[in-house]
Amino acid sequence: MAGKRRQFGRVRKLPSGRYQARYIGPDGQLRPAPETFRTKRDADAWLADKQTEMRRGDWHDPDAGRVPFESYADAWIKEREVTTRTRQLYASLLRHHLAPTFGSVNVADISPPLVRRWRADKLAAGTGPTTVAKAYALLRAILGTAVADQMIRRNPCTIKGASVVHTPERPTATVQEVYDLADAIQPRYRALVLMAGFLGLRWGELIGLHRRDVDLDHGAVRVRRAVAELNNGQREIKAPKSAAGKRTVSIPSAILPEIREHLNNYAEPGADGRVFVGAKGATPRRNHFNRLWRRACADIGVKALHFHDLRHTGNTLAASTGASTRELMARMGHSTARAALIYQHASAERDRLIADAVSGLVDRGRKVKDRKPKGHAGDTAD
Repeated sequence: MAGKRRQFGRVRKLPSGRYQARYIGPDGQLRPAPETFRTKRDADAWLADKQTEMRRGDWHDPDAGRVPFESYADAWIKEREVTTRTRQLYASLLRHHLAPTFGSVNVADISPPLVRRWRADKLAAGTGPTTVAKAYALLRAILGTAVADQMIRRNPCTIKGASVVHTPERPTATVQEVYDLADAIQPRYRALVLMAGFLGLRWGELIGLHRRDVDLDHGAVRVRRAVAELNNGQREIKAPKSAAGKRTVSIPSAILPEIREHLNNYAEPGADGRVFVGAKGATPRRNHFNRLWRRACADIGVKALHFHDLRHTGNTLAASTGASTRELMARMGHSTARAALIYQHASAERDRLIADAVSGLVDRGRKVKDRKPKGHAGDTAD
């Protein structure tokens, strides 16, 4: 009696004695197994698995991942809705750190051992851990999309914690140090230092402020845009880093007179006038300001303090008032998507209380010294 005819796929014995399995895929193409089998039973089992995948709708085209990684990564970067600065970062990481190893390798052929060896070689060659972590995170994100595109079944980036950037804890300037730096910096940047330290605004957010964004009557600053400096020297006006970044931040009353004085003496006129401009009327550049900043730090004897560390000062002061985590993250414009959803609903009334409490801390933390207002040289102290 003739044997029962196979209903799915075919198995044939090769001259070598091994068995080859083949089947017709959902795309109508004849698909051989990627390897031969020692026994007919093994070949039958492989075909049974493929049939189960097709019945579940879980079948993947084995040729879909036969695309060079670099070309797939280039397309991936172009398709992302990110800022120009982030796009430049991705392109640099791909060009300098990923393409030399993975560029000509098909996406489907990138394996966990290859990824582990690449990371170990980069670290051994002296590439900074932060750069390696960022490159690994980009590789994992690209290959995660390849999984979603059904090019590969699993992401080969499986190293736990490899994308975490470990940064040393940054110093926190005291209230007095913030004022000392404001005294030491060029006068046109005095308010910039105070607003960074006590409002916790980022450099790009501060430089992006216009007069209409500063409401002295209600003591608030509206953050609606930020200035980003690109690798090619150009600048980009963009929205804040996240939805939570668009926010209204109450100003501690202790520094309202300083901001008012700055607007009167240094800001451009008109509602659309820029709040911070350089001596020649241009938008300040970070590299030029950093020279002034380092000089001011040296003058007051503060070491290893970055301008961005002032934001940490503002956050620490606000936290010490007893504000909730939700209120703090709303005030600081936390950059994660999760924070944007959870923390953007903090009430303006509570934020006003936070600002008032910060103002009290500023007054108590600053050493009393005589500082005569501009234009009143003839005044004498009591």
